[in-house]
Amino acid sequence: MEKVKELGCCGCFGFSFVRNTKKVMRPSRATSNDTCRELLNDDMEDERDGSFHKGNMSDTGNGDDFDFRSPTKRSEEILMYRLQHGLICREFPVKGTHNVVRSEDDNGNKTINEYVRERKIGAGSYGKVILYRSRLDGSHYAIKAFHKSHLMKLRVAPSETAMTDVFREILIMKVLSHPNIVNLVEVIDDPTADHLYMVLEYVDGKWICEGAGPPGGLGEETARKYLRDVVSGLMYLHAHNIVHGDIKPDNLLVTGSGTVKIGDFSVSQVFEDDNDELHRSPGTPVFNAPECCLGPNYHGKAADTWAVGVTLYCMVMGKYPFLGETLQDTYEKIVNSPLLLPDEMNPLLKNLLEGLLCKDPRERMTLENVAQHAWVVGDEGPLPQYLCWCKRDRLQTGVSGGSRKDTIT
Repeated sequence: MEKVKELGCCGCFGFSFVRNTKKVMRPSRATSNDTCRELLNDDMEDERDGSFHKGNMSDTGNGDDFDFRSPTKRSEEILMYRLQHGLICREFPVKGTHNVVRSEDDNGNKTINEYVRERKIGAGSYGKVILYRSRLDGSHYAIKAFHKSHLMKLRVAPSETAMTDVFREILIMKVLSHPNIVNLVEVIDDPTADHLYMVLEYVDGKWICEGAGPPGGLGEETARKYLRDVVSGLMYLHAHNIVHGDIKPDNLLVTGSGTVKIGDFSVSQVFEDDNDELHRSPGTPVFNAPECCLGPNYHGKAADTWAVGVTLYCMVMGKYPFLGETLQDTYEKIVNSPLLLPDEMNPLLKNLLEGLLCKDPRERMTLENVAQHAWVVGDEGPLPQYLCWCKRDRLQTGVSGGSRKDTIT
């Protein structure tokens, strides 16, 4: 694990990794969440230097001009369209608060509006994560706190700042609702203040690999239970054309009741139709798929599936399958080293790991096949089927006879 930390693979809440292929926001204006659409549609630094890909022709009538857009900006456009047209999976929208009052309570504890600070639970280059308690309902929340001025100055690629990552994460979480995904409750963004807050549900549990270690890792039963939750949540994301981009144990939180929730969408991307080709590096080197180590273009779904395989390997073996002394050595092992599994391993589990960690993305097992795999099904049966809120009309018009049970989330 020390080697992984040195490679930057275990940053809490995904803050510690430098992002690639980005564009820069204007740092000269206030950055309210309510003005997100206006900001994202503002003129950005237009560098046609190969980091852009040619999009649709602009509506000029002459066909001579082209709309050059980065994958990041394209994701934001898709998300804004979904939000504006109600194509979201939430029955109730994320609360938006446009004023912030920072103070102290009678005991000297710092407060943000109705939230009372208890303790710090994470930190990184983008901001920090603090545990707060609501004075209204007594519940605990994990609040990501950012300085907008810092994000606007923090250049994470030649042509983009960290602000884009944060706004895209907010937009993605505004459309999501699933029992295996961390829920965004509120965004506090006062245009007159420098602070920006994401109020998230607090998962009072542990990381998915906490307690894993040789020999035996977490054990097959626990690993199967956790994997089923991860696959369920990730299949939901992929069905809504969202690639997570940084599936790893640090971003998979286990509740006190044993439910796994996927968090940290800071490097996630959105795509249209079945074209999931992405043009930026994933979040964590040791979880990179081989194709991500060989070039900038890769298919997001297959890369997410590989990361699921690495995570499963960690759960059952208590270590990483491909880890070198240096970053370049790690990439070399991911691309070229064979997958080594114990002879005594359950043959079904071995078959699943070999399918997930197939180096050829065209031959790699899909999540749909993973969900139906005999080891995953086990004694639990097929994965639960969730019908998201944005497709609720299908439940009302396409199901009859009461023979099918769907859960609207």
